[in-house]
Order: sequence, then structure tokens, then C-alpha cells
Amino acid sequence: MSKCTGPGYKSPLDAMKNGPREKLIFMPCIYRNTDQDHLPDYVVTVDTDPDSSTYSTVIHRLPMTHVGDEIHHTGWNSCSSCHDDPTKSRNRLIVPSLGSDRIYVIDVGTDPKAPRIHKVIEPSEIHSKTNLGTPHTTHCLANGEIMISACGDPQGNAKGGFILLDGKTFDVKGNWEKPGHTPAFGYDFWYQPKHNVMISTEWGAPKKWKVGFNPEDYANGHYGHSLNVWDWEKHTLRQIIDLGPEGAIPLEIRFLHNPESAVGFVGCALSANVFRFYKTESGDYAAEKVIDIPAKKVSGWALPEMPGLITDILLSLDDRFVYFSNWLHGDIRQYDITDTKNPKLVGQIWLGGSIVQGGGVTVTEDKELTEQPKPFYFNGTRVYGGPQMLQLSLDGKRLYVTTSLYSNWDKQFYPDMVKHGSFMLQIDVDTVKGGLTLNKKFGVDFGKEPQGPSLAHEMRYPGGDCTSDIWLSSTAPKL
Repeated sequence: MSKCTGPGYKSPLDAMKNGPREKLIFMPCIYRNTDQDHLPDYVVTVDTDPDSSTYSTVIHRLPMTHVGDEIHHTGWNSCSSCHDDPTKSRNRLIVPSLGSDRIYVIDVGTDPKAPRIHKVIEPSEIHSKTNLGTPHTTHCLANGEIMISACGDPQGNAKGGFILLDGKTFDVKGNWEKPGHTPAFGYDFWYQPKHNVMISTEWGAPKKWKVGFNPEDYANGHYGHSLNVWDWEKHTLRQIIDLGPEGAIPLEIRFLHNPESAVGFVGCALSANVFRFYKTESGDYAAEKVIDIPAKKVSGWALPEMPGLITDILLSLDDRFVYFSNWLHGDIRQYDITDTKNPKLVGQIWLGGSIVQGGGVTVTEDKELTEQPKPFYFNGTRVYGGPQMLQLSLDGKRLYVTTSLYSNWDKQFYPDMVKHGSFMLQIDVDTVKGGLTLNKKFGVDFGKEPQGPSLAHEMRYPGGDCTSDIWLSSTAPKL
């Protein structure tokens, strides 16, 4: 890590050029809705140091205190947004639970190779102080607070909102948003203080998606299709951008890392499109579709057409490449976004998915492929599911991927993965011309876990990464 006064790096390019190679990854593993659902979920530490004798293995497992939590995404108590504050330290991993509304605070500072539970925030405290539930995305704020998006109310009805935690005590302080400013849905968010803006996305009503995906629920208005634009300083909802059917279920959202930028991308899961959003001359925001993944006409599946289902998206720290996963089709794509209005496909790799040969689904019309991909094996072991969560190394040369989305959706779309466990893989990235190649030396099979197959999800490096850290123009040098 570069010399600094607080956590993280002074700029995205500082992190990219001077940040160390990742040696550990923290990751939630889920037992909910598996044959081991009588056991608690747990957080693993994976060794990613190629010079280590335990490279490409799980070296520690930390069980949660309750059964059925469905821990999911994670975030930090502080990050590069606090870079100018010497009193801050990135030493607590925040782990919200989609199933129970519980939030775990994990001490990863005392011994990064053996994290321990620091505090458990019970659902009752969250419900009583915020009237929110289903906590999802965590971001640290420059003032030391921690902000967590919510997908619904305590009863599982659709409702957007944000939970504020005290950065020292981890007590729930209340809501970030002002009263009367409640979006219809919640999911992910990203802020850019230079432009006094935050934008949040929309999944759907938790009580609907928690039991699986039903297309009729989307038709009946139980899933979102809008971007919610917020006044960052006033905590008020100032604009709603309706993306329409082409923007069905916008999930992960990323501003460019450059803190001066007012441009970003969002992956829309059901429509399998990527939208570019940007600040207009009048000061409001607009969005345009810039990437369209054609649906495949199929037989032997739930619907006559199968969408790619874009479930994760991220940007390299130099804002040159965007990567995203098509969980159902089974591929990861890399686009050059030097011209953000016209992304150019420069890399693609297939890692399983729902259209593999011999899998029961027949593709009857495909605008991209001439034949269905073959089943994917890693060192002789069949990998079920499709590429889902992504994490990129600071230098942009290694892309990590896991295959589980959410236990009930895993069970619905990839029951064999639930039975045999998910996988973690690493892709080598050509950062000059573009291109993705499987690293055959790195693979973690969560079907071989000591207590039975589990479902591994989002990945975090101890020093921060390109989906956790947000930079401020006030603390970053001119880029």
C-alpha cells in the first residue's frame, strides 16, 4: 500500500500502480437452501498468493452465530474515501444478511488470516430504528459512517432506503434518506460527491424474489426498472430515470473511478443490457443503452427465450475496461470503454451456464454462437452454474469469479450446483489488447468443504478493491 494518512489509496491510479498483489480474499459461503441448511453460513479466507504453500485453498472458516442468515455482499468500515483521515483504519468487514436482516461486523485487522466476529447487529435494532429490511450493499463514507442499502421493509415488501451505522460503535443511527424520499425498490448504490450525486438501483420486492424468480412477478410490477438519482448533500431523491423494458432489473451500478467523472454504467439483469448514465448540460442525469446481449431462443427451458442475466459488473481502476457476467448464458465479457458511448468487445470466456451441450436446453436460434458451449470442467471436476460475482485485481491483470447468485435462484436455475457446491476461479486478463484466459492453477471447489458443499459469493481483498473503494476529488491528485 502506498504511503498514506488513512486507509486505502490517494487515487484509483495510485491503487492500480502502487497497490500490492492480492494475497488473501474474504468471501461469504452460504448453507441456506442446501442439504446443509441446518448449519450457519460462514466467511472464508482464501489464499491467493502464488508463492504460498496453501495457494488456491481455503485457509480459514468463520461460522456465523445463527442459521439461515444468507450472508451475501460485504463492505468495509472505512476505505479510500477516508484516505485523508489518520484516525481511520480498514479493519472491519461488514456482512449483511439477506435472509435474516442481521448484520455481522467481522474483525479482519487483528489477524487477517483468521477473522473473528466483532459484533452482531440484530434485526430488531435495524427494524425499529429504520423500518427497513433485507440489507444489501455496504459503502463506507468519508465522515466515518457506514451506509447500507436496503431492498425492502421488515415484512419483505418493496421499499428502498439506506441504513446508517456509527463507524466506531457500529450502532444503528437511523436512515440516511430524508423522510418522504423513499424509492419504490432498493438494491445497489454508488456516490460521487464531486457532483453532489448518488444513484441507486432496483431489484424487486424481497418477498417475491426470496422464493425464486417468477416472470409474472415482473409483469405485475414487483421488480424494478429505474435508476434513482439522489442529492448527496441533502439526502433527497431528486430524479427517477425509468429505463423501461430495456432496463429490466438494474442491479450493480458503477460510476467511473475517476472522482471528477459524472459517467458510469449499470447492468440490467433481466433485459441483459448495459446502460451508460451521465450528467447532462442542464445538471440532471440521463441514461442510454450501450451494450445489448441478445436473448437466445431455446427449448427445454422455462421460457422460449433465455436472457443472459447480467448479474455483476465492474470497472478497471484506470476506467479503461468494463467486465460483466452473463449468469445464465455462461460467459464473462470484457469491453474497452475508452469511448464510454461506444464500448468495444475485446475479451470473452465461457465458464458453464445453462446452454451447455447435453444439459437439457436446446438453443434453436442464436445471434452470436454457431454451436452450444461444451460443459465446463476444471482439472477434471465439472463446474455447475455460471459466472456470477466478479472481482478484479488492483493492477487489472487478474479477474476472480464465483458461480453462485442467491440460494433460492441457484436452486431454481442450477440445482446441480446446490448439490455439488459452487466454484471460485481466476481469469488472466490481457490489459493491453484485451482478452480473457483461464488460470488453470487456481480453482477452489466448494463442493469439497469439510461440512458439505456450500455456495460461495462476493469477494473482498483486505486492502480494498475496485467495487468497494470510492475516491473523493478533494483527496485525490489531478488525474
